[in-house]
Amino acid sequence: MGVSVTVKIPTQLRSVTAGDAEAVVDEATTVGEVLDGLYERYDGLRDRIAEDGDLRRFVNVYVAGEDIRFLDGLDTPVEDGDEVTILPAVAGG
Repeated sequence: MGVSVTVKIPTQLRSVTAGDAEAVVDEATTVGEVLDGLYERYDGLRDRIAEDGDLRRFVNVYVAGEDIRFLDGLDTPVEDGDEVTILPAVAGG
């Protein structure tokens, strides 16, 4: 049985996910593989959150509540049942 990870998609990205608020990605072992699975499913998502093979500067990704920037970045491992959250920073004051 493979790994299944749930990804929470914020409102500002749902225009490229056909309105989906979450997606399940199977067979991924790292955050990078989870995102690759999303990119295959949702055309246009990569352009919104990634640049030059890495996440855009103002896009935060969390695994089980932990910011991947303080873990292993896109190489952060994921386990069956983990929840990945994508959070683009919103400008404001």
